[in-house]
Amino acid sequence: MSRRVRVPLALLAVVLAETVVFSQVGGRLGFGWAAALVLAGSLLGLSVLKREGLRAWRGLRAAVDAGRPPGRAVTDGLVGLAAGLLLAVPGLATGVVGLVLMVPPVRGLARRAVERLAQRRVSSAVAGSLFGPRRVRVWAGRPDQADGVLDGEVVEPRH
Repeated sequence: MSRRVRVPLALLAVVLAETVVFSQVGGRLGFGWAAALVLAGSLLGLSVLKREGLRAWRGLRAAVDAGRPPGRAVTDGLVGLAAGLLLAVPGLATGVVGLVLMVPPVRGLARRAVERLAQRRVSSAVAGSLFGPRRVRVWAGRPDQADGVLDGEVVEPRH
């Protein structure tokens, strides 16, 4: 299925999920309380967007000024901005997902997932300049199976 089909279907699924969640919460708490929760979540999301945007910019600048690869600051900022955006979008389900992304262990898992995705999508040279040298694990085979071949990855030269 192409991206041109998946994105609209995903957006439709989100709208349907938000409608179901809002009607369920509204049925239990009342429409006014459900609307107040949506409004509070959106206001919180706007605040988080501002804070995370500034934090991401400062982290990027600090990494560049220190001569460190900026990848971690960038991906952490992206996860924070995604959490803020999910909170800012009116809806209870997206708000809960945004809040969960703000929890430090979940945020760390999401950051590592974004880094892995980025490293797979860009060349080795770009990934190295963004995230620093990769760490690889090398397992030695049994001596009786040694065939003089070492599995590895070709790293593109930096220019």
